Amino acid sequence: MKLRSKFFIFILTFVALAFSASYADSPKPAKKGGLLGSLFPVEEDEAIHRGNFQTGATLFLLQGSSDNDALNIIFGDIYKAEGYTFTAEAFGGYFVRDAMAVGARVGYSRTYADVDFSILEDLADIKQHRKYLSNGFFVQPFLKNYLKVLDSKTIYFFNETSLTVEYSYGISQSDDGEDVSKTKNHGWTFKFGINPGLSIMVLDRLAFETSVGLLGLNSSWMTIEENDETRSKVSYNIVNFKINLLALDFSLVYFF
Repeated sequence: MKLRSKFFIFILTFVALAFSASYADSPKPAKKGGLLGSLFPVEEDEAIHRGNFQTGATLFLLQGSSDNDALNIIFGDIYKAEGYTFTAEAFGGYFVRDAMAVGARVGYSRTYADVDFSILEDLADIKQHRKYLSNGFFVQPFLKNYLKVLDSKTIYFFNETSLTVEYSYGISQSDDGEDVSKTKNHGWTFKFGINPGLSIMVLDRLAFETSVGLLGLNSSWMTIEENDETRSKVSYNIVNFKINLLALDFSLVYFF
């Protein structure tokens, strides 16, 4: 009985060692590292699958006014101020591969301001009434990469890389009670930006997306005319590597 037990234990040990050796010799799937290497695969019925389209619109309105009490600033007072900034844009894209879409945005922006103020009231007593109005049109091709970090069809992270070409023109009028001067400006702006964001499916094929400006390269060329005479030409470049919370963007996106 004792010999049988030893023989049985020997057989189990031999089988276990043989199984371990064969498992060690069998090929193992390569384990990918990093965030991009551990993304979940996109399924065929998902909105970000290859061959689908996306379209949407973005509206932005910032409005303010102050006309009750004088607003004291460092060099004077603002007696009256009102204005707004309005932007509307539409966009569309096509998924050339899973989780990667190429497309373009087109949009229009308008800014208006009306300010009644005084500067150095105790010394020079400079008072002016200034109005400003500008309009802009832009085209923005983009490349949008969705990141399926979670095993979910509801929440996606994404990054949008875009190049913006914008033409704008505006007019400013100043009235100090004696003379009225008008200043016109028009110019071109080129922007390159990287905007990470979050996409949440609120309904089937309808998503709410928000993004923030992370990296921006901005180049502008502007011509300024005062009283119908060309006075100056201005060009400047801006490089921004900071998170720009003022560039926070919200959109409704439909996939089909």
